[in-house]
Amino acid sequence: MCGRYTSTSTLEQLAEQYEVDEVRSEPLPARWNVAPTQQVYAVAVRRPREPGEPSRRQLGQFRWGLVPSWAKDPSVGNRQINARSEGLERKPAYRRALERRRCLIPADAFYEWQPQPGRKAKLPYVIRRVDGVPMAFAGLWEVWWDPAEKERGDPLRTCTIVTAAANELLTSIHDRMPVVLDRGDWGTWLDPDLGTADVQPLLRSAPDSWFEAYPVSSLVSNVANEGPELVKPLPPPPGDRSTA
Repeated sequence: MCGRYTSTSTLEQLAEQYEVDEVRSEPLPARWNVAPTQQVYAVAVRRPREPGEPSRRQLGQFRWGLVPSWAKDPSVGNRQINARSEGLERKPAYRRALERRRCLIPADAFYEWQPQPGRKAKLPYVIRRVDGVPMAFAGLWEVWWDPAEKERGDPLRTCTIVTAAANELLTSIHDRMPVVLDRGDWGTWLDPDLGTADVQPLLRSAPDSWFEAYPVSSLVSNVANEGPELVKPLPPPPGDRSTA
């Protein structure tokens, strides 16, 4: 799964990188410990409203944790921060979003926790691209209306990160990873004219060669902790000459 990630690029940087036509978000603070239920950036495509009008790629703000439109209570999103790629098209919470509401979720890095033999505590790792370029997670989004507020309130826009089996590099840390899309596949994933069968081949683990991983402090395990120190590598154990 993916339960934490970093989002430190500015709104302007993301708008340029993702070649958006329109920014529909106020700037969010740089975060080194993004957690479920927080507001996050996502890139989605607005379908044409008039014949002949082009689709527009928009950078907006969503709450992390998908709430299906038919949900009775938005708290269901707390359990839907990730959507497993296997059988996604058959799952009621995700199948309509997979067909019509796909997005890119920008991340500079993500965290996974590795079990430690003989210890209860797991060791957190940072995973990021070796070229330093922010990643684009495959995401799904939805709109939920509070029945009591539908006439005068605003809808709740939420999103989830699609995950796949971990690649060989990461499998010793965790058995799942976000689906990280190649830049050449962004347009396909976002294209509102393409359906589920067209995008399913993209739902796979990214190559090992894209990533590096290293252990970090357990400070990241507490969502209240923030700051660049969370992504600093742990010093090697005493006597370890592997980095010499």
